[in-house]
Amino acid sequence: MNPHEIDLHKELKKYFGFNQFKGLQEQVVKSIITGNNTFVIMPTGGGKSLCFQLPAILSENISIVISPLIALMQDQVDALTQLGVKASFLNSSLDIATSQKVTGQLLAGDLDLIYVAPERLMNPGFLSILERLNAGPGIALFAIDEAHCVSQWGHDFRPEYRQLTVLHERFPKVPRIALTAT
Repeated sequence: MNPHEIDLHKELKKYFGFNQFKGLQEQVVKSIITGNNTFVIMPTGGGKSLCFQLPAILSENISIVISPLIALMQDQVDALTQLGVKASFLNSSLDIATSQKVTGQLLAGDLDLIYVAPERLMNPGFLSILERLNAGPGIALFAIDEAHCVSQWGHDFRPEYRQLTVLHERFPKVPRIALTAT
């Protein structure tokens, strides 16, 4: 996807209702759209989610969002679906039937974004699903939200975040964006 062929301000207004980007959002969106790996540190309320949501919406492929917070997944998916975006999540709050339904949507290419917990992402079965997706219809990007959880020294340490190097190893051509708040 070429950022020069897309009117990002028009798309920002269309999907999010904003006339202009905040701070460095536009630079981050352009970086992701051009296929660069990107690390983002923004203040709380700085609009980190938009930095991966807009490129995900504009892509024809699925975007995978890794988030450790079930409540945040639900809130973001609810907001995106109200905007007409095909988004869902897979986490431990879902019963088996719902989880299977979402997995079916994912495999059919019926989603723009899927939010998963790091523990789900690292599951060998889910990694296999991602490999099938990457072969077609394709993965647009991996967004690693709350990237500060990678640190083994913080109170939010999640061992699975330390294993996310698997994304680079298995999907070297898929851009990654890691985001955290100051």
